[in-house]
Amino acid sequence: MIVDGTRLSDRAIELVLAYYAAFNRGDTAAMLDLLADDVVHDVNQGPRETGKAAFTEFLGRMERCYREQLRDIVVMANQAGDRAAAEYTVHGEYLATDVGLPAASGQKYTLPGGAFFDVRDGLIARVSNYYNLEDWLAQVSTPG
Repeated sequence: MIVDGTRLSDRAIELVLAYYAAFNRGDTAAMLDLLADDVVHDVNQGPRETGKAAFTEFLGRMERCYREQLRDIVVMANQAGDRAAAEYTVHGEYLATDVGLPAASGQKYTLPGGAFFDVRDGLIARVSNYYNLEDWLAQVSTPG
């Protein structure tokens, strides 16, 4: 579908790419600007959180515990531009121990990841993140 000379799918792709560009810059304010106030966040193998306040807390924990860059990002969207998906490779460093996870000591990790998005009124209304937690745990766990 085309609106104002732009395909809605292209708009959704540009929105998601802008979100990841902000993530890679560590620009949480820019990330939050791209989210709906009632954004739904499905944390990988965790609870569903709702709203920018919860997302802000999540980003704070991420910034404190991890240093990550996403590379090889590929984004796809449906014709209506209201759903999108991304695949990428996470290159990270585990900086500070996160609740319920192994102790952090600067371990580096690389793993594939992905996310699904709902787009509403030009903003991200849902982010559902996925990566292989067992792979991550194996990479950051210290052999006994």
